Amino acid sequence: MNPLMAARAYAATQGTGGATAGAAVAGGGPEFSQLIQDVMSNMTQQTRAAESQMIQTVQGQGSMIDVVTAVSSAEASLETVIAVRDQVISAYQEIMRMPI
Repeated sequence: MNPLMAARAYAATQGTGGATAGAAVAGGGPEFSQLIQDVMSNMTQQTRAAESQMIQTVQGQGSMIDVVTAVSSAEASLETVIAVRDQVISAYQEIMRMPI
């Protein structure tokens, strides 16, 4: 999962779509559920990489800058997932408020 796919998933939940998100869906790109799965997988991998960097640093085999970089990357991924989740919940609540 790359940042562009995460941005597309976020844009899809925003409803703004833009040219990039709309083109991905209309052009036969990955579905929203696949984008979410990829983002979650990427977040998990980055979290594990950060933990690995921390262990290496504690053992004296790594540097603190690598730990900070890995943790920062994992934090950004987590924030993206949380933002997407919040937008999905907001969209669901808006749909539920629509009159039948």
